[in-house]
Amino acid sequence: MNTSCTCTSSDTFLFLRAWLRNPLRVASAIPSGHSLAQLITQEIDPAAGRVIELGPGTGVFTRALLGRGVSESDLVLIEKGREFTGMLAERFPQAAIVESDAAKIGQLELGGPAGAVVSGLPLLSMPPRQVMAILAGAFRHLGNQGNFYQFTYGPRCPVPRPILDRLGLKAVFVGRTIQNFPPAAVYRISRRNPLAFWQRSAL
Repeated sequence: MNTSCTCTSSDTFLFLRAWLRNPLRVASAIPSGHSLAQLITQEIDPAAGRVIELGPGTGVFTRALLGRGVSESDLVLIEKGREFTGMLAERFPQAAIVESDAAKIGQLELGGPAGAVVSGLPLLSMPPRQVMAILAGAFRHLGNQGNFYQFTYGPRCPVPRPILDRLGLKAVFVGRTIQNFPPAAVYRISRRNPLAFWQRSAL
């Protein structure tokens, strides 16, 4: 089994330092591993067009998206941590790097609609109002058939059912990897009635 991470030792140190500084903002003390990166990106291909990544950190999921054939110029990386944004700009010079709190995504001008959002955010440690702002804002940028991909270390979907109901969303279990440390699961969140959403948006 491949339990390796595509990060370097300096990446791990940077993640650990950021986690120690604010454990509620950084999902883990170490970057996500290769197996989780492959799992959370497995349904995304170049046909998705623009892809927004929330909390990319050192870019583990970003590399996996590039490996799926997504063009670097189609990536929008939204990262709050200044310790990560400079590194991301150096590693992915053609991607759009946005230094912002993900909860403000609905207020950002990000260009045309995206086909997918990949989230590395620690939703379980966030208050419900912040989770709702992130999801509602993300779906303002997603196309009619766009999906939001979220991982979790918990036993169930990290977005509570009342929030999904209020936003008209549904969550589907994609898979779990025990090769990641800690083991993680991925969920796909999408609109329950994309046609109704499109009709409302067209009014």
